[in-house]
Amino acid sequence: VILIDSPGHVDFSSEVTAALRITDGALVVVDCVEGVCVQTETVLRQALGERIRPVLTVNKMDRCFLELMLDPEEAYTTYLRVIENANVLMATYQDEAMGDLQVYPDKCTVSFSAGLHGWAFTLSTFAKMYAAKFGVAEEKMIKKLWGDNFFDPATKKWTTSATDSATCKRGFNQFCYEPIKQVINLAMNDNKEKLFPMLEKLGVLSKLKADDKELMGKPLMKRVMQTWLPASVALLEMIVYYLPSPAKAQTYRVDTLYEGPLDDPYATAVRNCDPEGPLMMYVSKMIPTADSGRFFAFGRVFSGKIATGSKVRIMGPNYVPGEKKDLFTKAVQRTVLCMGRKQEAVEDVPCGNTVALVGLDQFIAKTATLTGADNADAHPMKAMKFSVSPVVRVAVEPKVASDLPKLVEGLKRLSRSDPMVQCQIEETGEHIVAGAGELHLEICLKDLQDDFMGGAEIKVSEPVVSFRETVSGTSDHVVMSKSPNKHN
Repeated sequence: VILIDSPGHVDFSSEVTAALRITDGALVVVDCVEGVCVQTETVLRQALGERIRPVLTVNKMDRCFLELMLDPEEAYTTYLRVIENANVLMATYQDEAMGDLQVYPDKCTVSFSAGLHGWAFTLSTFAKMYAAKFGVAEEKMIKKLWGDNFFDPATKKWTTSATDSATCKRGFNQFCYEPIKQVINLAMNDNKEKLFPMLEKLGVLSKLKADDKELMGKPLMKRVMQTWLPASVALLEMIVYYLPSPAKAQTYRVDTLYEGPLDDPYATAVRNCDPEGPLMMYVSKMIPTADSGRFFAFGRVFSGKIATGSKVRIMGPNYVPGEKKDLFTKAVQRTVLCMGRKQEAVEDVPCGNTVALVGLDQFIAKTATLTGADNADAHPMKAMKFSVSPVVRVAVEPKVASDLPKLVEGLKRLSRSDPMVQCQIEETGEHIVAGAGELHLEICLKDLQDDFMGGAEIKVSEPVVSFRETVSGTSDHVVMSKSPNKHN
């Protein structure tokens, strides 16, 4: 599983677009208290436009227990509302080719998490625990843990509506919410006499180290919850079981990816994710390396395989099939895998994987399509559509005039490293940097000064927002105008 984390802020939605192009599934994180925000909607629209299958996690569960002290029924209705809002958005933007994209807790495509404390669960986590206890099949148990299913421990019966009995409670509240609430409250109040026997029943006590048992209050609660419901297991299980593999995803994504005819050998190879087919790879981002001035070309192989030393045709965003413009043929010096901060050199990378290439940074500005050197009839992949455009512009100049060459070189590197930023020189000779918003610009200028110019100081003007006019329609009567010399 390759995980790519992208920022959520609206100014960085270009990073999200670059990440979406090379992935097949998305984990959408929604705050259980705030609900679905505007930015969630933007990102979901981008993801579904690229035909990417989402799964949902309802985050910040710890606030319901510690801050808001919600009673179980309130909490349930809050989660239900959040999930319904997310589903409305998915239904609005969904593509017919992908089938039903809505997420449901009882189908395990929704998880509940507390990212800060590092714990999460899906309903299958609890269904496994209770299936053995009740002697019921796990699938049946999952269905009972969500929706209008109520259990009365006194009569030991399930009903679909709440009865008048005081002990009758909703399945989710009784079997998921209450136990978590009990464990959290006992741990926060340091009530270890009750907490440890309860953990022993859950089979968690044996996993705690001796030091962990000495903890008090919040640290104890965090450690207990992480051991009982580890976030990694719940989220990974959801990603592995419910997000598609490259082989499956590329069958419906090829229509939105490939510009050429959808029945040529390249489209067919992408559709089948064929490692023996012709090479098709899309570079969506340039990543600066530790070695100053050089970049990794980071992207995903859609068909064929790319190997160290193989010759590739580089088709830039302005390439038109049959012309020589924006077209290069070069050999790949090295293929490396990005493993967190480290890079691992590998011989070759087959389709369906992401890869970083060394030695092509001179020929790729921001994005490009790569194919085999002999595939002259291949069409490029479609360019990425950004949901925001760079409108906030500032003029930059070096404080010391002798740093001008550094600035020019730094701007070239900056425009490579960010998929969205634009750097240009105006007629007045000013160097203009344009970004999506103030925060985006601030980060770009910090990178420019610290990383790409070696700490040389720069002066930045006030932001300028450019006004643009257009003709919206024809006039209803003919207007005569005279030229300045009054003869025409």
